[in-house]
Amino acid sequence: MDHKRPIIAFVAILGMILMYVPSVAVAIFSVNDAIFGLAWRGFTLKWYERLINNEYVIDATINTLIVATISTAIATILGTALAIGLYRTPWSAPFQRFFDQVINLPVVVPDIIMAVALALAFNALRMVSKIFDMGMVTLIIAHVTFQISFVTLVVKSRLDSLGNDINEAAFDLYATTFFRFRKVTLPLIFPGVMAGAMLAFTLSLDDFIISFFNHGPESITLPIYVYAAIKRGLTPEIHALSTVMLILTAVPVIVIERLTRKF
Repeated sequence: MDHKRPIIAFVAILGMILMYVPSVAVAIFSVNDAIFGLAWRGFTLKWYERLINNEYVIDATINTLIVATISTAIATILGTALAIGLYRTPWSAPFQRFFDQVINLPVVVPDIIMAVALALAFNALRMVSKIFDMGMVTLIIAHVTFQISFVTLVVKSRLDSLGNDINEAAFDLYATTFFRFRKVTLPLIFPGVMAGAMLAFTLSLDDFIISFFNHGPESITLPIYVYAAIKRGLTPEIHALSTVMLILTAVPVIVIERLTRKF
């Protein structure tokens, strides 16, 4: 078995290189003084200065954070409630399989199909109320729609790993439903809730296809801005913006991972 260890190590290192080298390269080019080409012309932060002074980037960043924060909060609450409801309710086997398929559907369905379906739904709902005009509201609803499944799957897997013995013990000790949830269920599933929220937040930050089909002129997000900017040509400013997006995605992951270690 020892002769296989170098091969496994090589494959593992190769996988790490494929994952992180492109991101590192983008970060390096974001501080390169050269406008075009791969030649190193010296260290500079002027591309980040241009980003700070670019009102379109600032607006897109604010929109991205607003959509990600609000949609994650809503999806976390709804997804957690859905996971608890599915786990605690004694559904029959056919209904359980049906609900499992419904929850997994947004995860496996291609984004383009969900994006078009949401756009058509909002187009019909606009006849009922103008609140469904393409903008921040439709963008948040669209993000919540695909985030709920991810939160539900993560929280439900946490509930499955815990079992129901502790909850039944609290019930035998005459704990009320709210007390059991606040003092027993929630502390136990909290790592799963935070992991689901983290996943939902990062997916919202990075989403392009669903956002592209369901945004309005005043709700441009960073992925949409990057797409529009790249069509005009790849510049170091885009590298800087991509690095900022990478940091916005990585920091919450690291912070929440540290917090969940305590539980």
